Amino acid sequence: MRSDDWYLTEDIDDFLARAGEFLRSRPVAHIMPLTWTARLRARGAAVYGAEDAVFGVLERAGEVHAVFYRLSPRRGLGLTPLTAEQADALAAQLVALGHSVPSISADEGTAAVFAEAWRRHTGAGSRVRVRLRLHRLGTLVPPEPFPAGRGRPVEERDREQLMELCRGFAADVGEAVTIDAGTWARTRFADKSYTFWETPDGTPVSMAGANPMVAGLVQVDPVYTPARLRGRGYAGAVTAEVSRAALAAGAEHVVLFTDAANPTSNALYRRLGYVPVVDWAAYDF
Repeated sequence: MRSDDWYLTEDIDDFLARAGEFLRSRPVAHIMPLTWTARLRARGAAVYGAEDAVFGVLERAGEVHAVFYRLSPRRGLGLTPLTAEQADALAAQLVALGHSVPSISADEGTAAVFAEAWRRHTGAGSRVRVRLRLHRLGTLVPPEPFPAGRGRPVEERDREQLMELCRGFAADVGEAVTIDAGTWARTRFADKSYTFWETPDGTPVSMAGANPMVAGLVQVDPVYTPARLRGRGYAGAVTAEVSRAALAAGAEHVVLFTDAANPTSNALYRRLGYVPVVDWAAYDF
């Protein structure tokens, strides 16, 4: 269906045929639609409860200017950068078509202008749920001093330990997800590769994950050390290991998100060579 310059489709292949080149042209800025479309194509929409996904492309004179995706009516809208005018046109079209938008996630400027546009068209108030900061790796700087131990790729035999650490991470960031043997395959955690940092006696004390490479970009996610083991350099060591592996695999861009309000994690990644790129926000309506 089409209204003004926004083209909406439920067909992911149709969406990528129109917008794939645009998304790949700026992989860091377009990290979230690249990540989610890659997941849906690799593992199927049903795995993520995205059978009712909707995708949008803003086209003018044959040129793509922006996109959005919404995985289901109960889940939020993901947006690439929009102007206030573009956000207003999208909000108006979504309202006219009867689409619900419970929340949005985008760069901070886009999130703010869309939240205001949605208020004008629906009367819905909004609140910021979280502010994040996207970082891109410049020159990798290994931590100094390096903690005793080594990095080790996580294997199938480590699944229970891995799930325990992912549960800890999800609880820390307020992510409502059940992680156990029965649900693992349906979570966003299942499609990543992981590395443990082990102490010299072989005890895993920290972990870092990495999304599959897409458009030359690897996202490091998640990074987690249990609270009782923090402050010993484990998170920096395991992040350096995963970052080095991504570069060795040919990644042109290695990125990660942090909580913008957490000075400890932001300082850690700066020391490793990560440079802030853009602030990100999620709004609930």
